[in-house]
Amino acid sequence: MGRKFIDCREFPSETKCTVAISADSTDELVNAAVQHAVSVHGHHDTPEFREEIKKAIHDLEAPRTVA
Repeated sequence: MGRKFIDCREFPSETKCTVAISADSTDELVNAAVQHAVSVHGHHDTPEFREEIKKAIHDLEAPRTVA
């Protein structure tokens, strides 16, 4: 299982937030993203909002190694 990320730049906002958050697990990422959304953007932590956050998660490609 690879790292996952969510990027605020994908969501329109007046603050033009550029924060990106990554984690190894979906639960950890959702928790961090919800904390950010509530404290910075004024969203409410609801089950529906958490489901919307989950839909915006992407898999992070592993860095390429140079031989």
